[in-house]
Amino acid sequence: MRKDLVEILACPVCKSPLELSVDSEDERGEVVSGFLRCKQCDENYPISEGIPNLLPPELRDA
Repeated sequence: MRKDLVEILACPVCKSPLELSVDSEDERGEVVSGFLRCKQCDENYPISEGIPNLLPPELRDA
Protein backbone atom coordinates (compact mmCIF):
# COMPACT_ATOMS: atom_id res chain seq x y z
CA MET A 1 0.00 0.00 0.00
CA ARG A 2 1.29 3.45 -0.83
CA LYS A 3 1.68 5.58 2.28
CA ASP A 4 0.04 8.61 0.67
CA LEU A 5 -3.26 6.69 0.30
CA VAL A 6 -3.91 7.12 4.02
CA GLU A 7 -4.78 10.76 3.26
CA ILE A 8 -7.87 9.72 1.27
CA LEU A 9 -9.00 6.73 3.34
CA ALA A 10 -11.60 7.00 6.10
CA CYS A 11 -12.89 4.66 8.77
CA PRO A 12 -15.78 2.62 7.33
CA VAL A 13 -17.51 2.66 10.73
CA CYS A 14 -17.45 6.36 11.70
CA LYS A 15 -15.92 8.05 8.59
CA SER A 16 -13.06 9.63 10.58
CA PRO A 17 -9.42 9.89 9.41
CA LEU A 18 -7.12 6.89 9.75
CA GLU A 19 -3.59 6.74 11.13
CA LEU A 20 -0.96 4.46 9.57
CA SER A 21 1.26 2.12 11.60
CA VAL A 22 3.89 0.28 9.52
CA ASP A 23 5.33 -3.13 10.46
CA SER A 24 7.25 -3.74 7.20
CA GLU A 25 7.92 -2.04 3.86
CA ASP A 26 9.17 -3.21 0.47
CA GLU A 27 12.19 -1.80 -1.39
CA ARG A 28 10.03 1.01 -2.86
CA GLY A 29 8.90 2.16 0.59
CA GLU A 30 5.38 0.81 0.19
CA VAL A 31 3.67 -0.77 3.20
CA VAL A 32 3.63 -4.57 3.14
CA SER A 33 2.19 -5.11 6.61
CA GLY A 34 0.87 -3.02 9.44
CA PHE A 35 -2.49 -1.52 10.28
CA LEU A 36 -4.66 1.55 9.95
CA ARG A 37 -6.18 2.91 13.17
CA CYS A 38 -9.20 5.15 13.40
CA LYS A 39 -8.43 8.31 15.36
CA GLN A 40 -12.05 8.62 16.52
CA CYS A 41 -13.44 5.15 17.33
CA ASP A 42 -10.02 3.45 17.83
CA GLU A 43 -10.86 0.55 15.47
CA ASN A 44 -7.90 -1.17 13.76
CA TYR A 45 -7.78 -2.33 10.13
CA PRO A 46 -4.98 -4.74 9.17
CA ILE A 47 -2.69 -4.37 6.16
CA SER A 48 -1.49 -7.72 4.81
CA GLU A 49 0.63 -8.24 1.69
CA GLY A 50 0.16 -4.54 0.89
CA ILE A 51 -3.65 -4.68 0.96
CA PRO A 52 -5.63 -2.87 3.66
CA ASN A 53 -8.70 -4.74 4.92
CA LEU A 54 -11.27 -1.99 5.45
CA LEU A 55 -14.20 -4.27 6.14
CA PRO A 56 -16.06 -3.38 9.35
CA PRO A 57 -14.96 -5.68 12.20
CA GLU A 58 -18.19 -7.71 12.25
CA LEU A 59 -17.73 -8.65 8.55
CA ARG A 60 -14.03 -9.61 8.53
CA ASP A 61 -14.43 -13.24 9.59
CA ALA A 62 -17.75 -13.84 7.82
